[in-house]
Amino acid sequence: MEKLQESMYQLIVETSTNLPNDVRRAIAEAKAKENAGTRAALSLSTITENIKMADENISPICQDTGMPTFEIKVPVGVNQIEMKKAIYAAIEQATKDGKLRPNSVDSLTGKNSGNNLGEGTPVIHFEQWEEDYIDARLILKGGGCENKNIQYSLPAELEGLGRAGRDLDGIRKCIMHSVYQAQGQGCSAGFIGVGIGGDRTTSYSLAKEQLFRKVDDVNPNDDLRKLEEYVLENANKLGIGTMGFGGEATLLGCKVGAMNRLPASFFVSVAYNCWAFRRLGVELDAETGEIKKWLYKDGERVDLNEVASQVAATAETTEVREVVLEAPVTEEQIRELKVGDVVIINGMLHTGRDAIHHHLMDHDAPIDLDGQIIYHCGPVMLQDDAGEWHVKAAGPTTSIREEPYQGDIMKKFGIRAVIGKGGMGPKTLKALQEHGGVYLNAIGGAAQYYADCIKKVKGVDLMEFGIPEAMWHLEVEGFAAIVTMDSHGNSLHEDVDKSSLEKLEQFAEKVF
Repeated sequence: MEKLQESMYQLIVETSTNLPNDVRRAIAEAKAKENAGTRAALSLSTITENIKMADENISPICQDTGMPTFEIKVPVGVNQIEMKKAIYAAIEQATKDGKLRPNSVDSLTGKNSGNNLGEGTPVIHFEQWEEDYIDARLILKGGGCENKNIQYSLPAELEGLGRAGRDLDGIRKCIMHSVYQAQGQGCSAGFIGVGIGGDRTTSYSLAKEQLFRKVDDVNPNDDLRKLEEYVLENANKLGIGTMGFGGEATLLGCKVGAMNRLPASFFVSVAYNCWAFRRLGVELDAETGEIKKWLYKDGERVDLNEVASQVAATAETTEVREVVLEAPVTEEQIRELKVGDVVIINGMLHTGRDAIHHHLMDHDAPIDLDGQIIYHCGPVMLQDDAGEWHVKAAGPTTSIREEPYQGDIMKKFGIRAVIGKGGMGPKTLKALQEHGGVYLNAIGGAAQYYADCIKKVKGVDLMEFGIPEAMWHLEVEGFAAIVTMDSHGNSLHEDVDKSSLEKLEQFAEKVF
């Protein structure tokens, strides 16, 4: 199969940079339902602009290109060992070309392989079938939404919903709760796949398999069809909204599958996927490996450019307080900011995520961070022949992972502002109040939009942690984010969590 490696490379690049039509339609429908001029509408404007830029640049839609997971059906006799070799080579080339971020990290040493290859990476599932062609499908599911996956063991007591029993109504409660617990941390508005039954492992696998279904397909099981329709309608009544900012669009798709279980076990597993639902597939010639047909590309292509311009035109008429910041930032400047303000950053940002925060707890910083701004970001970077680094994708990562460290590090080094997505918890909120700091929420997944704001890479430190985890020093212009946690004890995330829990309680009564 001399053309297989090139076909797999094309599948990887296309999946990373070009959303399928069914996902585009779902995003366009969400935009149509959102109230113009709100934070959620502004977020959707950024999202649609980012999708357009990824198309044009042939660059990753989101900087977290996730765990590549392949589902492949092959005719009897196809050499699966050779197919794996071709996929590994394609993964390595796509990483080298900046279409994938190096994401494979040794769990014991913390060392990044640098090429997305390693034990368990990528994930490849083979299945034989009686057709005469190969069906190869790929999903790139980032860590932020992967962390919002959840598994329930029934019966269970669920916050806001009470007892969930071993029946269809108990399953309904689990799914509704799964959307509530995700809040904005998985880059809502999102999609969910649900697996009912099996054991702990197969239940999760079934949930993720549901994400390979088309957004607009119809479940052949009538009970599951009704359940999917119920969840999609009512989850959007929770008011969580895009990025967890509040709003009408919280869930864009719900797909449910079921399998038999043991008498003693009843698992309901939910695989959460962000709006950047990167899932494509191809039909391949079993002899040559050549692409014969693309999957998920049927139907009329949605013009998201038009949607984006409509939102932007509306947003211009909305009164939003904008504040320009350039580091070093003073405590006085921070104390003037309030939740809802839009901050435009010019000057320097410094990336820092999991490895950096852990390191800074016990070590000095490589630069003076007094009055500086930290960006929770693991960018996709490429180095040219002259040794200069260029940013290929640079959206925010989920901030809650840094909750154990953030407040202490801000006080220790004098950091005044932190940029991320999904908000942070009570420890950080208290530190912002005591120290005079602010949390700025950027739009999750908008990796091309924010990369365009980065004018120059001024340097890098702690490269031993790998490209995503190193501290990059970035010169930016017009970098916009929204204040969602201020120095006066206010948190938009806390408010949305509280109001959505109150709305969740209305779904406690039996439905099925």
